[in-house]
Amino acid sequence: MEIGALLKPDKICVIGASEKSGFGGDTCRNVIEYMREGSYYFVNPGRDEVFGKPCYRTVEEVPGSFDLAVICTPQGTVEELLKSSRAKGAGAAVVFASGYKEIGSAQGRENQERLTRLCKELDMALMGPNCAGFVNYTDDVYPFAFLSESRDRKGTVGVVSQSGQICLSLMDSPGMKFSYVISSGNSAVVRMEDYLEFLVEDESTKVVAMYLEGVQNVPQFLDCLKRAAMKRKPVVILKAGRSEKGGRLAASHTGSLSGADAVFDAVFRKYGVIRVDDVEELMAVSMMFSILPGLPKRPGIASMNLSGGETGVCADVGQTWGIEYPDFQAETLERLREQLPSYASPANPLDMTATLSYDVQAYAGALRTVMSDPNVGLVAIGYTLLERIADPAICYMTEAIELVAAEPGAKPMVMIPFLENTRNEEYARRLECAGVPVLPPTVYAFKILRYLEEFAAYRPEELCLDMTAPAPREKNEKTALSEHESKEFLCGHGIETPRERVARSEAEALEAAGEYGYPVVLKIDSSDIMHKSDAGCVKVGIQDEGQLRQAYGEILENAKAYDPQAEIGGVLVQEMLKAGTEVIIGVNNDPQFGPMVMCGLGGVFVEIFKDVSMAMAPVSEAEALKMLRSLKGYKLFAGYRGGKKLDEQAVADLIVRVARMAADEKDRLAELDINPVFVYEKGVALADALVLKYD
Repeated sequence: MEIGALLKPDKICVIGASEKSGFGGDTCRNVIEYMREGSYYFVNPGRDEVFGKPCYRTVEEVPGSFDLAVICTPQGTVEELLKSSRAKGAGAAVVFASGYKEIGSAQGRENQERLTRLCKELDMALMGPNCAGFVNYTDDVYPFAFLSESRDRKGTVGVVSQSGQICLSLMDSPGMKFSYVISSGNSAVVRMEDYLEFLVEDESTKVVAMYLEGVQNVPQFLDCLKRAAMKRKPVVILKAGRSEKGGRLAASHTGSLSGADAVFDAVFRKYGVIRVDDVEELMAVSMMFSILPGLPKRPGIASMNLSGGETGVCADVGQTWGIEYPDFQAETLERLREQLPSYASPANPLDMTATLSYDVQAYAGALRTVMSDPNVGLVAIGYTLLERIADPAICYMTEAIELVAAEPGAKPMVMIPFLENTRNEEYARRLECAGVPVLPPTVYAFKILRYLEEFAAYRPEELCLDMTAPAPREKNEKTALSEHESKEFLCGHGIETPRERVARSEAEALEAAGEYGYPVVLKIDSSDIMHKSDAGCVKVGIQDEGQLRQAYGEILENAKAYDPQAEIGGVLVQEMLKAGTEVIIGVNNDPQFGPMVMCGLGGVFVEIFKDVSMAMAPVSEAEALKMLRSLKGYKLFAGYRGGKKLDEQAVADLIVRVARMAADEKDRLAELDINPVFVYEKGVALADALVLKYD
């Protein structure tokens, strides 16, 4: 199966060609308008011509061979047409018909399985079914079933979407320019991962934009993201299924598995994927990356505006999205005082006043001054570009921007409007040619700039990009280990745990306590009683022999009362750890993407604030430190309000070891909970652990 035959065919054949509105007619309209004469055939048993072009009665009557069959007929006709097309040399097909897995019935699933088997037998790459086709703007191939305004859309954004309507929405956006637009539909044969791989490797594609409902081939998906990360090619994904209803709708749309949303967040963070929240962001972020000549070489945004009100808006909205407005250096401020009117007050964000906007050289000079400040990585120009130009300021500003953008060492620039208006096509195009994208208004714009800063700061070489997708499992039954067995499991992977012993008699408990020294902790050792404190089976701070004898008996009695059927291994005697700041470290093995390691501060931070961070295992030291520093309660590590600084390096080292262990045990380890981990000024100690393994 060759995806090139699908996406880069020399000749196509539209089967079910028509002049009526709908898949057949609209595809023919697109093909005639955008493709060169002689690169397509039409087939319809009831017509001799379509829109004045020759039309053949059967596939067999087509005079030459073709590479791609575009099947616009109902589901029941598809399989025979695939066979006929293969006989004419077609190595690929686009199938618009529905009636497959997306309808959720046994018949639909059977139809899709039969279609998939046939394509494998015929060695045909198939787009769909239940799709809208695609456009290859690089080679002017247009087997797409939806109509849109006639205009030049050739550019560098490669779009792949499981929704044809989202493809059309992006195509209808005036500023968007594409290398490919692909509506994958059910992805029964050629899958989303195949299209992603194609676009990541495609030289004409600068940015990959994706609407994703689910992943089928996880190793291929992760490999594609890793390749994009190493190439520093932006991948922008709108992933459906954040909400419970969204997940169900995504599944019903194409029959895809939506997957756990927090897991996708962790995967995307690891591979530097920009995850957006709606179609507007998908469009604007992709457009921005495609237009910018390069990434900012350092963080720090300078905001340049023409009024105090707009400057205040930029200051507030920028702060909302975590935008860093560095102070200008003294030299920059001095030069700005010389360049700006006397009533202007230089600062970042900057109110330039409108005076300079009517003077090309003056505006260019101020722009150069701001851009040359070492603390600035990007310049955000505040201006609302209207469709009809009344105030000529934009004329002078654009000329100044073009001058500065063409100079050596120019830093990236964007323009931010303050209200949504249709943009003047001429000036939007001039700014684009200068490498300056016009973003949406402020709330979107500064969120998008935050994405840009994060992508620019992403360093794949500092991360562990190994893949740990587990082997498929027929069943997911889990068995819990006792606390002692869980700690032995950790010790087997080089993770140090406190001294402890399982006592099967009171005498053995006394012997262990004598060895460790009082105080000690006593706990029930049973894989059947996982919540030991709830069962009254934990006794801490045992000070002497008398307390130990009493606690030993009470623990056994409480365990029997809590669960008479529980299998008891004995009473665990553990050295008493000194109190410290509590941290939780855990692992959850996702059935698709494998082990996810989690860390969070203990106590109310987890229970009330859900203050946790997750990453896909394995992780590097840099990733582990970033996980810790992303917690709301991280200030405790830095010595909050006079407290002592905690050993964050020791916690990061533990996270790295746990994540490596989880990756190594990806086919056996189901869950791990180390809670609490005590963190000290120097070092850490693991107080409790629970391992669940797959049967």
